[in-house]
Amino acid sequence: MNHINQTYDSVKKMREEYKKLDKLEMSIWECCELLNEVVDESDPDLDEPQIEHLLQTAEAIRKDYPNEDWLHLTALIHDLGKVLLLPRFGELPQWAVVGDTHPLGCAFDESIVHHKYFKENPDMNIPSYQTKNGIYSEGCGLENVVISWGHDDYMYLVAKENKSTLPEAGLFIIRYHSFYPMHTSGAYKHLMNDEDVENLKWLQIFNKYDLYSKSKTRVDIEKVKPYYLSLIEKYFPEKLRW
Repeated sequence: MNHINQTYDSVKKMREEYKKLDKLEMSIWECCELLNEVVDESDPDLDEPQIEHLLQTAEAIRKDYPNEDWLHLTALIHDLGKVLLLPRFGELPQWAVVGDTHPLGCAFDESIVHHKYFKENPDMNIPSYQTKNGIYSEGCGLENVVISWGHDDYMYLVAKENKSTLPEAGLFIIRYHSFYPMHTSGAYKHLMNDEDVENLKWLQIFNKYDLYSKSKTRVDIEKVKPYYLSLIEKYFPEKLRW
């Protein structure tokens, strides 16, 4: 049932395991093509290849923000972490890869989807996790908060550990685009620092395109591919560890 099964300790272990990036080596574009093998059961557009959604999002942003090439690339790669659903990446269950994310180690906000099921989560038995701040301090910054595991955090780790030169706002979008309680409901803002607040502005711009860019107009992949390959070359190494 979404991410509600996850505990603070289980996510810390999962993150350490996948931070090793020891599954395989491939380029960003190879991963885009690999994503076509993925079925995201939470996506209403299952009849379209995943790469179509990525390119529709990226092209819509490119049209409205032509000078922000990092944002175009961020849109292209934001969902690549969904490869966690594939056997060579551990074939994680859907609830551990897709769906809304939320903090662990502090009280579960009522804006989290399926909030009522949290009563079955073992973390509910740990008193220090039940307050608004939990184990964190106000304004500590989201970088210091453990968020439920999913495709967002995995792709963030891939970008960060492979030394991508995307600006911090791009990495923030990748890491938190499924953190709907924060960027849609305004929850957990007491844990954010000033940099998070600035980056959130870009995430909210991005989110409009991520949710509403899907259309029946097909993207000519071969036509736009050279542009996105040039961005990949600008911001990423040729081969990445995954």
